[in-house]
Amino acid sequence: MRTGNVNYRILYFFHGRNVAVLAHALTKEDVVPDAEIDRAREAKVLVGRSPDRHIHQE
Repeated sequence: MRTGNVNYRILYFFHGRNVAVLAHALTKEDVVPDAEIDRAREAKVLVGRSPDRHIHQE
């Protein structure tokens, strides 16, 4: 994703078949830091434990 002159990397995962969950967004660099990947994995665990608490539905 690009906004202005800055490129962003979006980390996401799927919950079920039809729900994509934005876990984290950061400025794009050559390598994604391990801490950012760990943060996205933690978000996936939290959503898996209690999706109603973490997923917005209109």
